[in-house]
Amino acid sequence: MSGRTARIAAIGDIHLAPDAAGRYRPAFQRLGGVADLLLLAGDLTRHGTVAEARTVAAEVAGLDVPVIAVLGNHDHHDGCPDQVADVLREEGAVTVLEGSSAVVPVGGMQVGVAGTKGFGGGFAGRCGSEFGEDEMKAFVRYSRSLADGLRTALAELAGCDLRIALTHFSPVPDTLAGEPLEIYPFLGSYLLAEAVDEGRADLAVHGHAHAGTEHGLTAGGVPVRNVAQPVVRHAFALYELHPAEAAGC
Repeated sequence: MSGRTARIAAIGDIHLAPDAAGRYRPAFQRLGGVADLLLLAGDLTRHGTVAEARTVAAEVAGLDVPVIAVLGNHDHHDGCPDQVADVLREEGAVTVLEGSSAVVPVGGMQVGVAGTKGFGGGFAGRCGSEFGEDEMKAFVRYSRSLADGLRTALAELAGCDLRIALTHFSPVPDTLAGEPLEIYPFLGSYLLAEAVDEGRADLAVHGHAHAGTEHGLTAGGVPVRNVAQPVVRHAFALYELHPAEAAGC
């Protein structure tokens, strides 16, 4: 298996609206020659409207590679994330994950992707807890519930050759370097990293941190990549994964 490679294209935070239609289409149409799979790490729309979702769907419809996505906080803003997801699925043929997983055959391998939006809360030693006001308890419980969904989804992929965790919020502080420290708790949660490590993922991909850093690592040694478009500065980032040595990305 060591000679086989999965080529993963990934991008997040493209924030499309009708006035930006076609911005990424030319690059996406060339994906078949360089990648086996496209991952979209949330914040695909500006304000989470159905019209914006249709713009995103048109951007990725009919590509030569499978497209798997999670939603981001912007995609929830208009209060209709389910409709946004439905448009992406029906008009763009996108697999949209939330506490769920998908498996893609790549060169005789099974590449599994587990996804959730995730949420904030902070990182070990500097994080929120389920204590005090009901509002704080609800905040942390929501973050924990989404991390638990990722953990369950990764467990479903135990038989895959490669396992990828796809989120919008960050699982580690490493990839937030460059952002103000004061907003770290609103950019990610250590609970996601715990799920990534327990699920034995080979790669974790996220967005959300526009001023962050591309490369990071969980405590368990899983490579983490921040693919927010302002960070990677291209239509997509490209990573190679190998079953026996997944850190090759």
